[in-house]
Amino acid sequence: MGAGGLWVRTAHTALTGGLALGLFLHRTDLQKQEERGELLQPLIFVLLVLCSVLLYFKVSLMDPGFVKAEEEAKAGKSEEQSMVIAQVPSHIKMRRCGYCMVKQPMRAKHCQLCQHCVRRYDHHCPWIENCVGEKNHPLFIVYLSVQLIVLLWGGHVAWSGLYFEQSWDWLQHNIFLLMSFLLIVIFTIVVLLLLMSHLYLISCNTTTWEFMSHHRISYLRHSELENPFDQGVVLNFWKFFCSCHLTAWEKIYFHRNDEPV
Repeated sequence: MGAGGLWVRTAHTALTGGLALGLFLHRTDLQKQEERGELLQPLIFVLLVLCSVLLYFKVSLMDPGFVKAEEEAKAGKSEEQSMVIAQVPSHIKMRRCGYCMVKQPMRAKHCQLCQHCVRRYDHHCPWIENCVGEKNHPLFIVYLSVQLIVLLWGGHVAWSGLYFEQSWDWLQHNIFLLMSFLLIVIFTIVVLLLLMSHLYLISCNTTTWEFMSHHRISYLRHSELENPFDQGVVLNFWKFFCSCHLTAWEKIYFHRNDEPV
């Protein structure tokens, strides 16, 4: 773990914990329920916050799908892989990475921040200080969903503790809740937009990198189909969330491009 990653994860954890603790220390709905002995909702809120933090660390620390050099030797022995590579037309370049020198599978990209090639590369997320790729992308979506629920609930709780008066004393007593509410609103908008954009891309079976750089990627630029990996919304979601193994994208790509248009 680099110094930058340690700082980002520490800041995220401290901010999450500080905001959650502050909501319990002020006259919000959570504090009132706790005083009345109604502990169900405060307990669920705390568990959701803890769940979001654990998911954050899991996504940020796990292997996003790094392409390893030893996999190339194994792939070379696979008859199916050999058949796929034999079908690759000359204008589709299955290139060797110029940075880490591994042979890149289709849809992989080298991340210069992580210094690895990543399978089904989506983007490098500075929020988690890790790449989002084939292995951690589904969990990244789960994390965003849980985080959105926590933020929406936290925003409601912060608002419940505010009472409005035109006085300096009011601002002094409400400054934390007011700042918390504004901060939560900003984070909610960011997470909501991020989640909606990712769900749209998943429904099309494309990635952020492919969406932004479509005309610069050889296997997309020379494809007869606008998106050779799109197999329909239902199947796209099913394979994204329920697939238990890495996908041979070359097989899907050449099968789809051989179909009659």
